[in-house]
Amino acid sequence: MTVRIVDSADVADSAKIGDGSVIWHLAQVREHARIGRDCVVGRGAYLGTGVRLGDACKVQNYALVYEPAELADGVFVGPAAVLTNDTYPRAVNPDGTLKSAQDWQPVGVTVHRGASIGARAVCVAPVTIGEWATVAAGAVVTQDVPAYALVAGVPARRIGWVGPAGHRLTAEGEGRWRCPVTGELFEATGPEEDPTTTLRKVEA
Repeated sequence: MTVRIVDSADVADSAKIGDGSVIWHLAQVREHARIGRDCVVGRGAYLGTGVRLGDACKVQNYALVYEPAELADGVFVGPAAVLTNDTYPRAVNPDGTLKSAQDWQPVGVTVHRGASIGARAVCVAPVTIGEWATVAAGAVVTQDVPAYALVAGVPARRIGWVGPAGHRLTAEGEGRWRCPVTGELFEATGPEEDPTTTLRKVEA
């Protein structure tokens, strides 16, 4: 297997890219970024300095992933989504001087295995997106998202649950949820109204 980088992409010499990955037109991959195997970085996407992607990730067209974001295996970042890195953004300091890299500390977004971030969603660092969670298109995430949660809105709130297949789970009562695609059964770890509640898979 080989890495494919189209001529118009801008990839730093110090970036590490795994076998089978593809970097498409006008994408920029900054210094010391690490991209795993079999990843796709779409047209015009941006991966900041030192950003880390696991294997089999997809960063779609014009998505912006700012350092020090870390994405685990199988993460999907939709078109024009943004993972920010500045909690208190300003162009200038209080004295009016232009901010430099020494005047602020970047903070990252962490995305766990299999999670998806929809088109034009914004994840405001520092937040963590749990494994297999789904952030709906256009959502603005300002708090951590539990594993398997489906969140939507501005600011994003949990509106349901999803499984690894990406489909919304159906309620089976007594805090249990089933995937309509795979048949897998999950149970809640706490009360539905608790924002930290997540799901765990029920062993057959």
